[in-house]
Amino acid sequence: MPDLKKKKRGERILFATLMIVTQLCSMEIENAGQAANEAGRQRMLTQRILKDYAMVGMGNTFDNPKKDLNRMVATFEDHLESLRRFAKDPETQKSLEAQRTLWEPIKKMLQEPPTKERAMALQNRLDILLEAADRTARLFAKQTGKKSGELINLSGRQRMLSQRMAALYMLKVWGVDDPKFNEKLTRSMTLFEDSLDRLMQSDLNTPQIKTILSRVKKNFMFFKIMNRSRSKFIPSLIYKKSNDILKDMNTVTGLYASLEKA
Repeated sequence: MPDLKKKKRGERILFATLMIVTQLCSMEIENAGQAANEAGRQRMLTQRILKDYAMVGMGNTFDNPKKDLNRMVATFEDHLESLRRFAKDPETQKSLEAQRTLWEPIKKMLQEPPTKERAMALQNRLDILLEAADRTARLFAKQTGKKSGELINLSGRQRMLSQRMAALYMLKVWGVDDPKFNEKLTRSMTLFEDSLDRLMQSDLNTPQIKTILSRVKKNFMFFKIMNRSRSKFIPSLIYKKSNDILKDMNTVTGLYASLEKA
């Protein structure tokens, strides 16, 4: 029992240390395009945190989800503070303050060991935070004043959807009973596919962007097969595929954001 208490104390110290380091190394945002990109990334982080939480709860150590969870929590904190420093207009500042208010109790929940009982409450809180982050991302995208702003928002949301599809399935594999699982997963997959089609048709796409989007479309087929299958997929495979899509969509979003400087 003393060893368990010592272990929990050590985890809390590590968590606190990550928060301090994050505040000291906070990112500086230089323009509206970058702000739109980073604000959109906050949406993704809410779902990646949930995915990691489920992996840790299941005791699955593939790709060290516990370490990733701590890192994603620190990243969310860092980016939120950076966006708050960059925001100038009252509406965006208010939206970011709403995120901060929603984030604080979530951060406390994440300092406790994952359990199925806490998982649904955490998911509900993260979904509300996701909506708040989406509002902020849309505000920053609008502030770019360019056509690329819409693409940054759309491709940035794809990052979130890649993690959301995986997080929902992880919770199911873990045994967390969510009566709206099928509805949430179907809605996320439909939105991802429709948005991908829109991105692939953009006249702003470079050859590099077209190549990456084609690869994303191939990887998305895995989730379509997964959704139709009656058997349970291996969590580590879901984890990897979702991160493959995330990596590619992160690159595409950054490329769209770079158009702001053109």
